[in-house]
Amino acid sequence: MDRVSAFDEPLKKLLGGATAKVMAEHLDLHTVGDLLHHYPRRYEERGRLTALTDLPLDEHVTVVAQVADARVLVFNNGRGKRLEVTLTDGSGRLQLVFFGHGVHKPHKELLPGRRAMFAGKVSVFNRKMQLAHPTYQLLDSKDTDEATEAVDAFAGRLLPIYPACKQLDSWRIAKAVDTVLPSAREAVDPLPPSLREGRGFTALPEALLKVHRPQTKADIAQARDRLKWDEAFVLQVALARRRYADTQLPAVARRAVPGGLLDAFDARLPFTLTDGQQNVSKEIFDDLATEHPMHRLLQGEVGSGKTMVALRAMLGVVDAGGQAAMLAPTEVLAQQHHRSITEMMGDLAEGGMLGGSEQGTKVVLLTGSMGVAARRQALLDLVTGEAGIVIGTHALIEDKVQFHDLGLVVVDEQHRFGVEQRDALRSKGKQPPHLLVMTATPIPRTVAMTVFGDLETSVLDQLPAGRSPIASHVVPAKDKPHFLSRAWERVREEVENGHQAYVVCPRIGDDADDEAGKKAKKKAPEDEGDKRPPLAVLEIAEQLAKGPLAGLRVEVLHGRMNPDDKDDVMRRFAAGEVDVLVATTVIEVGVNVPNATAMVIMDADRFGVSQLHQLRGRVGRGSAPGLCLLVSEAHEAGPARARLSAVAATLDGFELSRIDLEQRREGDVLGQAQSGVRSSLRMLTVIDDEEVIAAAREEAVAIVAADPELEHLPELRTALDALLDKEREQYLDKG
Repeated sequence: MDRVSAFDEPLKKLLGGATAKVMAEHLDLHTVGDLLHHYPRRYEERGRLTALTDLPLDEHVTVVAQVADARVLVFNNGRGKRLEVTLTDGSGRLQLVFFGHGVHKPHKELLPGRRAMFAGKVSVFNRKMQLAHPTYQLLDSKDTDEATEAVDAFAGRLLPIYPACKQLDSWRIAKAVDTVLPSAREAVDPLPPSLREGRGFTALPEALLKVHRPQTKADIAQARDRLKWDEAFVLQVALARRRYADTQLPAVARRAVPGGLLDAFDARLPFTLTDGQQNVSKEIFDDLATEHPMHRLLQGEVGSGKTMVALRAMLGVVDAGGQAAMLAPTEVLAQQHHRSITEMMGDLAEGGMLGGSEQGTKVVLLTGSMGVAARRQALLDLVTGEAGIVIGTHALIEDKVQFHDLGLVVVDEQHRFGVEQRDALRSKGKQPPHLLVMTATPIPRTVAMTVFGDLETSVLDQLPAGRSPIASHVVPAKDKPHFLSRAWERVREEVENGHQAYVVCPRIGDDADDEAGKKAKKKAPEDEGDKRPPLAVLEIAEQLAKGPLAGLRVEVLHGRMNPDDKDDVMRRFAAGEVDVLVATTVIEVGVNVPNATAMVIMDADRFGVSQLHQLRGRVGRGSAPGLCLLVSEAHEAGPARARLSAVAATLDGFELSRIDLEQRREGDVLGQAQSGVRSSLRMLTVIDDEEVIAAAREEAVAIVAADPELEHLPELRTALDALLDKEREQYLDKG
């Protein structure tokens, strides 16, 4: 067997079809290499029990504990049986429950004093943590061959606990790993020998053996250090190569022209730019003046004035004879940007029109739902160069769209702008355009280095003068219903003082998503108190208009409305003709109504931390202080309430993004975000391993600068091929 193919061997050859199928479907493990990189989450020591106090709700866990007591309860006049087993580990207790025919075997085996490994999903019933119908393996019984084997295997040893799933327990995964572990010796080491020796790392085959079957805690530490470094390093090499390739592309330098559109715009600004805006603008204009494409990430607090910085860059490019395109993730946002940019520019946005400024240009909107005539005119303005600035959704990337001379693309994204889309837009320019990616969610430095590692980063962290503080409070609707009544009184008070308010709900609430509601209901575990679907815009708007907000002008806004109707509602809200806007998260980014001072977020626990921070940023945009009320029925002691309290406690988006990341684990952050790169982080935690990532980045940059094609490092190239673009492979497979 040659060195590469040992790792590429399909699991079904070695483990049998049924196990391999479960691993592929539920754990995304297909080859020997995949399984060897499926590392234990933690290790149990024989004789030492797990802390039952730290179990995460709704997660699949494996615990090693002792049976304290077991009893069978009869119900339904003797027709139904339930076995309740209490486990203990000295730190806390955990309830197990078995029903119906599943009662007999555990009733005979799980006797007080017995120790076993238990695996199942943690739920809450009657305010107590429990595992319903867990699978288990006895660790101190000689009754079964399996138990004897388990004791022999784990006696006096560190017992690896693997990330598992309902269909496959940790100990079955451990057995499968034993089968493939000999292949670890065939591992191809991606690190250049000088780097490995210089940093004193264990060889890769040894690290894999030690991480799966450690003899000592020092083994685990050594293995983890090495495997963490590999993940950080290979990823940073991929990003460094992408950055290097970008610097090799030609671009038209767009140098600022004095006395042009930008100067005319600046002269009319009713305020001065913050120091931050001026510094970031300088970084951008310096990049635009070079002959290879700018690739810059502009991140900043909600309301720090990113759009202003981007608009000035666009005007500078128009002055230099090019066109600028701004891409927004939704139609509502594209329309909003178009409206605010044309308002900010005034007659400068009416170039070539009657009453337009001599120095002006045309600013056009292009979205998928525009009428045929308007769309045809917009396309014409782009291809002739009449329009210097276009604002649109991903409709801009379509084949039909052609530019006269595309010089700058600004991507306003909450998520990563994919490599494929970037390539598609690139092809629209005679040469690759400059690229500015704006992110509305502040990202901790480590994540920026990992997710946006192929972009240079600029940060805006001060708010423009005149922005008001926002007070945030959690409203526990279930425990204290009078708090919710008070929330609606506060909304009325804001309106009586001449202001406006938002009410945000997670769902729209017409027939189409009532189905989603039913599904959500079905999926909720039996014993979860919260069986109702998320609150819906249409229902809440009706209740408010008839009840606590009767007499106020209440309107709705959601993503399934006709674009003209959406635009009309937003326009009337901005003009002060609507008191309360009941909306979904379509208002999350970019909506700017300075007179809106209050926001009530219903079912706030159903939103993520950064999403709540985004939403909250829609109020307090004028001179009056903002108020954000987070309404929740979540259990006071649960993680959802802890999340809300964190949001209420700070307005610092960078701090919140760290909290968010700690709670969500980076799979979510890197999964979608790293378009074109497999989320390969099994060992590295982005938030804790800042030094590793920074050091790996330095080494990666040096290696790529010396050998961009990695000609002298074939092993590293192999590791890169394994990391890059699983999705693209699947896409090609589908033909």
